[in-house]
Amino acid sequence: MFGDEGYSQFVGFMKICLPLAALVLMSTVFLFARAPTQDNLIPYAELEQIAEESRLSGAHVSGVADDGSVIHVDAKSAVPQGDVLSVETLSATLETLDGTLIDLYAGRGEIDDVGRVAHLQGLTRIETSNGYNMETAGVTTDLRSGRIVSDGALEVQAPFGALTAGQLVIETPDGQTGQVMLFQNGVRLVYTPQQ
Repeated sequence: MFGDEGYSQFVGFMKICLPLAALVLMSTVFLFARAPTQDNLIPYAELEQIAEESRLSGAHVSGVADDGSVIHVDAKSAVPQGDVLSVETLSATLETLDGTLIDLYAGRGEIDDVGRVAHLQGLTRIETSNGYNMETAGVTTDLRSGRIVSDGALEVQAPFGALTAGQLVIETPDGQTGQVMLFQNGVRLVYTPQQ
């Protein structure tokens, strides 16, 4: 198809054209590259705010209530604000004298160091080792006495069925050992007999 001379000219032509074509293609990649969008930008104001505030990660608090119950509180992160510790991804365990474990989980909360009170906020789950699983909108826990009070209504899955109540109180009555769960304010029970 090509003679020796035509082939040499073709090869010489391609030696010049191919690198030029590659250079044009590469320049169009950079020329038409997308400009950074708002989502890709680093929020420097937020970074400065995070750097300025003192923050603890993996916070853990333990103590013993007046009735002898052992309390453990863990949080993914905590920010001190005076005497109050503002926490995220909170879990707490109350181990009563009779061996019952009460686990509490919430997305956020506050621990008042002076008042010795923990407020769990948002959707709060309560699980007990004797088979109760509860959900409520928030819980207030007295770290001195071990008393737990729901901030509002709750739904409960119990060993004997399902129930709803306007409020839950877990406390140790005077002169007794071990916690007692009191469901109050409009309790409705759907009893499921055990097979």
